Amino acid sequence: MRWLFLALLAGERSYGYELKQALDQEFGTLLPAVNAGQIYTTLARLEREGLVVGRDVEGHPRGKRTYQVTDAGRRALAGWVDTPVSGTHLKDEFFLKLVVASAVGLARPQRLIDAQRLEYLQSLRDLDALLESSPDGLAAELLVEGAILHRKADLDWLDLIEQRLTAGAAA
Repeated sequence: MRWLFLALLAGERSYGYELKQALDQEFGTLLPAVNAGQIYTTLARLEREGLVVGRDVEGHPRGKRTYQVTDAGRRALAGWVDTPVSGTHLKDEFFLKLVVASAVGLARPQRLIDAQRLEYLQSLRDLDALLESSPDGLAAELLVEGAILHRKADLDWLDLIEQRLTAGAAA
């Protein structure tokens, strides 16, 4: 969340509550609710790191603060924006479970694959329903559509695993 907060602050948002509103506006209910404690803890950490500077609002009874991105914060933010997100995910929990549980005789591979397929199919139905319920805005819609594509790829991957294990057992 730190990078999202920093980016929003660079876009002229200045109060912690405004950060929450901006995230709610963009993603609606798709992101887990961000609580005030998380916002202000993150802002305090960004301030300690010299990425933002906070200023008390004079005369505000509740100690309201505004935050502004520093030059160091803008440089760090530019680095974050310019760096692609890693596409490699080799620590898939299902696959690790499949290999180890099968190797030590805790479960038959086909049983694990079948159970995982049911989970993925249910997840796909849930995502389709979410998409049809008109998510809040374009960002939310694209997030759901991306999750649908990932889940379909997961189902294809399960088919590949099943084919390879079946071919290996037949050999």
